[in-house]
Amino acid sequence: MRLFLSFATLLLSSGYVDAKECQDEIPCQLDGRSYHVKVPDDWDGVTPMPVMLHFHGWMRQGTLIVKHGRISGATRRRGVLLLAPNGQGKTWDFWSPNSDDSVFADAVIEDAAKHYPIDRSQIFISGYSYGAAMAWRFACETTHPIAALLSVSGTLRQTETCASIPKEVRHVHGTADTVMDFPFGPGGDTTYPVQLWRDAKNCGDGVKSGSWSVQPTDTFVRTNWENCEDGGAVRIDVHTRGHFIPKGWFARQLDELLGLENSYP
Repeated sequence: MRLFLSFATLLLSSGYVDAKECQDEIPCQLDGRSYHVKVPDDWDGVTPMPVMLHFHGWMRQGTLIVKHGRISGATRRRGVLLLAPNGQGKTWDFWSPNSDDSVFADAVIEDAAKHYPIDRSQIFISGYSYGAAMAWRFACETTHPIAALLSVSGTLRQTETCASIPKEVRHVHGTADTVMDFPFGPGGDTTYPVQLWRDAKNCGDGVKSGSWSVQPTDTFVRTNWENCEDGGAVRIDVHTRGHFIPKGWFARQLDELLGLENSYP
């Protein structure tokens, strides 16, 4: 009871009196749709939080995301507010421009901002599989400034034209992926999956920074473009396995973006 009263006092002093009762597996309702929220473990109820909005994979929902060790396990230990919108029919409309799901995701961020203090300079967009493709679509269309796009095993066509461009792009994909096939470029080019963003940001030549891993079965070869005209960067991590969320990948990206010491989970 004392803990509850202390938390309520913090909310009253911060102006967020109507903080959401919908958290974790209880969805927040928004104009006939819904999304899920996972608050960081050590949040004090006052400090503005970075946000990671994550689009789930095909036939999934946000209930999985807020329990997922490789997603919410990363955000909740790093002070990041996790938002997990639910796709209609458990999927996303990313194939063509002007997606209704982009409009919905914009509304999710604004709705969450009414109930939690968010750091708008640190909005991260992420997704896996179909959700990764949706994250790309949203990053192309959102009205919010995006600090980083973090995508796993899913892209749009590299010939798309984007009205909005994230400050930083980080993508991971396996060359043996047969679900959302690895988009090899001419001559088997393994940097092609991020060609869209390299062109949009007018980046120069990429530089391989060697390999890294969290566990022996997943070794990533990273290529960086840190010479982009807009001052941002593009990075791709390539591995030789298939279609999955690599252990520790989201954790490592957030550590790097937030200036934290690399750790897992």
